[in-house]
Amino acid sequence: MKIEADGVEEYIARVPEDKKPAIIELRNIILKNIPEGFTETLNYGMIGYVVPHSIYPDGYHANPKLPLPFINIAAQKNFIALYHMGLYADAELLQWFKEEYAKLPINKLDMGKSCIRFKNPQKIPFELIGELVSKMSVQAWIGLYKSQLR
Repeated sequence: MKIEADGVEEYIARVPEDKKPAIIELRNIILKNIPEGFTETLNYGMIGYVVPHSIYPDGYHANPKLPLPFINIAAQKNFIALYHMGLYADAELLQWFKEEYAKLPINKLDMGKSCIRFKNPQKIPFELIGELVSKMSVQAWIGLYKSQLR
């Protein structure tokens, strides 16, 4: 499911009602916890948190015109998705997240390489997501990203 929108507020307005409160809460928790320097934008048809060109002029290697992506959230047809590129690139961060998630009395972790899928919006561990978001600075993400390109 792709939501056509020209900005974050319009995207949220177009999210289906059953997913809207969770998307709003995810956005709020990210904005509250994301380290300074990341910018909120709409990219790839999702709400995104990126390293702007003013900080990392090279942009995203696959399309340098785009800023370097870090986190995206999206309302998909059957789930809410949180894409965290740091989980894909940092094995220690991924291990920490899996261990912390396993301690929670909620559903089993449903995850791809960088995509965490939440099929039940009422069972999103917002506090854990906030902690995850806070764990990587802009400079740490740029360094990790550049190390993966080599």
